[in-house]
Amino acid sequence: MDFKNTYGFAEDLDNTDALKRFRDEFYFPQHLGENKIYFAGNSLGLQPKKGKDALLQELDDWAEFGVDGHFEAKNPWYSYHEFFKKGLAEVVGAKEIEVTPMGGLTANLHFLMVSFYQPKGKRIKILCEGKAFPSDQYALETQVKFHGFTSSEAIVELFPRDGEVGIREEDILTKIKELGDELALIMIGGVNYYTGQVFPMKEITKAGHDVGAIVGFDLAHAAGNVKLNLHDWGVDFAAWCSYKYLNAGPGSVAGIYVHERHSENNDLNRFAGWWGTPSEDRFQMEKGFIPAEGADAWQLSNAPVLSMAVHKVALDLHLQAGVENLVEKQKLLTSYLEFVLRDISERISSVNFTIITPKERGSQLSILTEGKGKELFNKMAENGVIADWREPNVIRVAPVPMYNSFRDVFYFGQIIEKSIDELN
Repeated sequence: MDFKNTYGFAEDLDNTDALKRFRDEFYFPQHLGENKIYFAGNSLGLQPKKGKDALLQELDDWAEFGVDGHFEAKNPWYSYHEFFKKGLAEVVGAKEIEVTPMGGLTANLHFLMVSFYQPKGKRIKILCEGKAFPSDQYALETQVKFHGFTSSEAIVELFPRDGEVGIREEDILTKIKELGDELALIMIGGVNYYTGQVFPMKEITKAGHDVGAIVGFDLAHAAGNVKLNLHDWGVDFAAWCSYKYLNAGPGSVAGIYVHERHSENNDLNRFAGWWGTPSEDRFQMEKGFIPAEGADAWQLSNAPVLSMAVHKVALDLHLQAGVENLVEKQKLLTSYLEFVLRDISERISSVNFTIITPKERGSQLSILTEGKGKELFNKMAENGVIADWREPNVIRVAPVPMYNSFRDVFYFGQIIEKSIDELN
């Protein structure tokens, strides 16, 4: 498509956008009586307007029924997590038995690694991307320490080649083959939080299995953002948060995926809790953990219904929009943003920034800035943009197809130019 950095062109794209109605389902922060340009959905998605009513429904049921709300509420709390099966399965490309909402992202990674990081003999190593999100780094560091290893012994990090930003697929696959029978686990972010690079998860999974390793992914920046087919790819496990592209609210309940081939292995190590047992036996209160079927076996505690209420509303919107439709719009929206940024960079000599996100990407573009990058970011914020600054010199922007428009992208470009003029 031949893009144009004009209001009319952006308006035409919005007029033909099949998903444009979903914008009105969300609240936007305000600036001078207008919607701010909200490009921070990769950190926290916007609030669904129906979220308050959903939360009030559960509060009203709590008031009316007390503990009996577990079975008599409009959405019975005892089986509340089951309402998410279909939606989460569609979002990550799985079977319903393979997914469940539970816990928090890093806690879930720990619980899953209890089962799937089982170092033995010389097969002790974990492969991850260099400069992974700090929480992932801490989780891996303490997991290997728990098993009696140091990070330098057991953790292998992948880095881009000198002068490059993204990690090449061939370098990942070569390293997997090189580690061979020393590799116990691959645990990589599906989308790198800093650069926005989408990793080749299908190819990584196959290469890992070829050398006998377990393969898992942190999908914090992938779930609800890029097309996933975890079951068909054969991924062993994955975990994600729900407050970014899934718009479930700050700190809302996370989710996990475990491939069905692991369902019948009751001998897997795990840190168990009573909600991980079959629902029909849960109130027998007997000793001896018997795992439920599928991903539910990794649950520990009963559902945090109040946070899950908003998650359910947002997930329903995601399904109404359709995963394929969201991905299609995302590609066009992000390409238009890239065009606008390059147009500004070519026209304004004082602008010195580079898009470091490769073509393998989702909604996020990471802009490497030089000189007054932080000052520009702050000025854009004063002028009505919500984006994200990452040290030492990157502005992350993420136009989300669920609620962002092409006119948002155009206005974003206009605000950049205005901010540059004000700084100069």
